[in-house]
Amino acid sequence: MKASATLPMPEEQLVAAIELARGGKPGESIKALESLLKRQPNFRLAQLIYADLLAARSGTRGIMGDDKDPRILELFEEARLRLDRARYSPPAGAVPDTVLQLSSEYPYLVLIDLPGARLHLMRNVDGLLESVGSRYAAMGRAGYGKEAEGDLRTPVGIYHVTGWMSDEALPELYGAGSLPLTYPNLWDRFKSKTGHGIWLHGVPRQTYVRAPRSSEGCVTMANDDLLWLKPYVVNNRAPVVLADKLQWVSRAQATKDRETMLNRVEAWREAWAGKDTEAYLTYYAEDFSTGGLNKSQFADHKRRVNAGKKYVKVKLSDVSLFRYPGETMFLAEFTLDYDSDNYKFVSKKEQYWRQDAKGTWRIFREENR
Repeated sequence: MKASATLPMPEEQLVAAIELARGGKPGESIKALESLLKRQPNFRLAQLIYADLLAARSGTRGIMGDDKDPRILELFEEARLRLDRARYSPPAGAVPDTVLQLSSEYPYLVLIDLPGARLHLMRNVDGLLESVGSRYAAMGRAGYGKEAEGDLRTPVGIYHVTGWMSDEALPELYGAGSLPLTYPNLWDRFKSKTGHGIWLHGVPRQTYVRAPRSSEGCVTMANDDLLWLKPYVVNNRAPVVLADKLQWVSRAQATKDRETMLNRVEAWREAWAGKDTEAYLTYYAEDFSTGGLNKSQFADHKRRVNAGKKYVKVKLSDVSLFRYPGETMFLAEFTLDYDSDNYKFVSKKEQYWRQDAKGTWRIFREENR
């Protein structure tokens, strides 16, 4: 069910009701909560606050006083997260520091602040991002930082939506459906992380949302919110950033960081296209590895291959640049179009860059997919 355009979002109604109660207007707060619960009768946090206000009006002790009940503590945490979000807005014109450039092949990106239980839908505007909207989103029971199958944690990293699994194909646990993600990605596999089946999905219909830490590792949303998100991301392999920390920076700072990394990637491309093999190899870290080759083996291979080339052309397109969450590194994703006198190919490449001891950005992992 879509919320009417004339009605505020359920979260907005809830926050407004809480502020009325805090402002000494319990009667108005009760009326606001009654209106909300007519729309969303399974909104447990709203039910809790409503019940306590009625208890207070009658002079009896409400259930909020039972602060040792884990179910009540979960609702307290949900309330804190929702209120924190309502009281904070990024500075005007600010963008998330995680995404330096987004390829035009991705019209939208999903950014999830895991500790903040907040999903942001961002629109791609000339490679930088602007907000479309945000929604409450819960994570794994054990928090974030997935390492192994069954650890009940939500992964931190950069993934892509692979499609849509409908309500009819899934158990009721998943609610309105699911958006599967590409966990484990190349970096996860390189780090020997295990597990599978990490999705964005809905919730059982007997509830409105789940507690902030409640899934087996997936990100869960209200069913209405999932259906709101679906058309933006389902058909374009939208990137999904699962972040352990979210910072907002000015567009000027984002542009500066973007140019630094774009210049570095372009210099790498020019060295390769110019058949300057030794200069090309300086862009790779000493601990670089790819496809079972270490740096020395990779260098020997490149010297042999390039020695026999009459010409080399290297073109990059669809370039996206990310500051990888949970790590001190950048991820460059792009389409590579390679052409030489005896070999041609087009592939999607992922490069992982980090600074060496002297502060120089070098590639320490890359893969074609």
